[in-house]
Amino acid sequence: MDIYTNKLIDETSPYLLQHAHNPVNWFPWDEDAFELAKTEDKPIFLSIGYSTCHWCHVMAEESFEDEDVAKLLNEHFVSIKVDREERPDIDSIYMEVTQALTGSGGWPMTVIITPDKKPFYAGTYFPKESKYGRVGIIELLSTIADKWESNRDELIDSSNKITDVVRKYNNVNYNTDTVLKDDIVDNAVRDLKRSFDIEYGGFGSAPKFPTPHKILFLLHAYKLGIGDSALEMAEKTLLSMYSGGLYDHIGYGFSRYSTDAKWLVPHFEKMLYDNALLIIAYSEAYQITKKPIYKYIVDSTIDYIKNEMTNENGGFYSAQDADSEGVEGKYYTWSYDEVIDILGDSGLEFSEKYNITQKGNFEGSNILNLIGKDIEVPDTKLQSQFKKLYEYRKNRMKLHTDDKILLSWNAMMITALVKSAKAFNNDDYLESAINAYDFIKTNMINENGILGISYREGKLSGDGLLDDYSYLLWASIELYESTFDKNYLEDSMELYNAIQEMFYDGKGAYYLSPSNASDLLYRPREFYDGATPSGNSVLAYALVKLHKITGNIEIKNSADKLLSIYSSMFNSNATAHAFALKGLLLDMYKSSELVAKGNDATLSEIKEKILVEYNPQLSIIYMNSESGDKIDDLIVFVKEYKNVYDTQTFYLCQNYTCLNPVNNLEDIVNNL
Repeated sequence: MDIYTNKLIDETSPYLLQHAHNPVNWFPWDEDAFELAKTEDKPIFLSIGYSTCHWCHVMAEESFEDEDVAKLLNEHFVSIKVDREERPDIDSIYMEVTQALTGSGGWPMTVIITPDKKPFYAGTYFPKESKYGRVGIIELLSTIADKWESNRDELIDSSNKITDVVRKYNNVNYNTDTVLKDDIVDNAVRDLKRSFDIEYGGFGSAPKFPTPHKILFLLHAYKLGIGDSALEMAEKTLLSMYSGGLYDHIGYGFSRYSTDAKWLVPHFEKMLYDNALLIIAYSEAYQITKKPIYKYIVDSTIDYIKNEMTNENGGFYSAQDADSEGVEGKYYTWSYDEVIDILGDSGLEFSEKYNITQKGNFEGSNILNLIGKDIEVPDTKLQSQFKKLYEYRKNRMKLHTDDKILLSWNAMMITALVKSAKAFNNDDYLESAINAYDFIKTNMINENGILGISYREGKLSGDGLLDDYSYLLWASIELYESTFDKNYLEDSMELYNAIQEMFYDGKGAYYLSPSNASDLLYRPREFYDGATPSGNSVLAYALVKLHKITGNIEIKNSADKLLSIYSSMFNSNATAHAFALKGLLLDMYKSSELVAKGNDATLSEIKEKILVEYNPQLSIIYMNSESGDKIDDLIVFVKEYKNVYDTQTFYLCQNYTCLNPVNNLEDIVNNL
């Protein structure tokens, strides 16, 4: 029986519920907590993390479950817990503070703030006791509690100065007159080449993150003939990530990042967003190269998502933990003897192929990998061996799965499924995407028509942020261009209008938090692409794409303004905004718009001959006898498009010039 229960018990976030029985008197982020801090005249101890975070678990066990730490917190502070995945806006604000004060950031994030939310101290993980030159949380809390009583003016003054700095940084006046450098895209490819690891792929040194948006940019640039070695860098990275331990060769899917340069030892947690964006990258790499290994990686990763990360109604869970039995990676690693016992004599050959030894390659155990081996699609024998090991592994202590449904990450996964459905002409993947989209529309829109952030156990939490709207806009556009169902295009327009109303900053860019956000220190804006592309980056691309389809001038103006704001950022550090660069590519370089008018056979032909290919500059409108007249209100210019000779007809426009209509799709394929 639990001895303690705090205010987090009423929350649905798995991360907050993990702390509901701490001796610390935790509060969720709400006005009750801040009013209590004002009434009791206490500073606030703000702790931000997420449920599959390894060091969050460590700090919880060392400190938040400890009576001495709890006593200090309960006597001298009001303690607030935030799930960063449920409240990315809060996380964004205080991560900016943490990075400004310490030079780095991460989770768990620890920030001490005043009752009016102004920060005066920040850090990440703290051990219970001070050691190895690192201050412990007991010493830290005692020092701050003493200062709050004896020298509060200094802390308040510090909090005001810090707040002024981060607010000023956030409210920078953008230079919309910046002239974009002529060679900006070539420079971006060259910048990536300078940081590219020639031996193992990826960018920079360890730890290495997948950053699939950089790969997506490289593939797009390659298709346009821009930049030296773009495809080579993309492929080297994609194959190296797969061959290492970052990829789970038994249960499939990718871990969050690699702790070493050669992608061998991952941080074993698996995130939905990484897998979604990587599915897109491998699907597009397949469209360009037609290499079967990319199809295998996509298919197996989607199998992982369906088997372990999908709820009964089609929504997708957020993440799986790295730890089991308190040990990071234990669920995923193998001893040599284990493999031989399970696979018998065939285990010898299997161990040779996947670099499994008696000594091991990770703390005496083995991470399966193909480093230094030929990369090819596993044959039926290998896949049978995977299944045996997978079934054995399932009997180990089950990993914690964060089963909340996050709208933005689900939208990423919908886009990934649509992209793979196109690449492989796979109706099952498209059906899964449609089911997940329907789940969002059924469960993740509140009574006021506002998107939510998170859904769990029948409860919708939060008002949607820019990321939620931008990623769902991208997903709705992709769904339109795969199904040509007008309803998705109508949704795209509604989402665009909502974004303008709720997030527009009046200068050309967009706030992360909606206009009704009243519980924040300030309304943050994000442009930089981190583990995922920022909401502004995704929006820049989606706006250009939506204009290409609809011809809507208002959308074009919105896209131009946002890309204009990005211009100075592109000039100074283009690769930090790789996904927004895709919007720039679509806007600046020769594009094609195809209007097809026909029947079901026409649609099948489009899927088989057009959608399976990588055409990032192509936008498609399809009309049949049922939808043709009904789409005029969304795409006015198609009204005059008729069937020539009473049969299927294709109209292709390239770079603002339209060709004569044709009846044979092969003529279009040749022009593309």
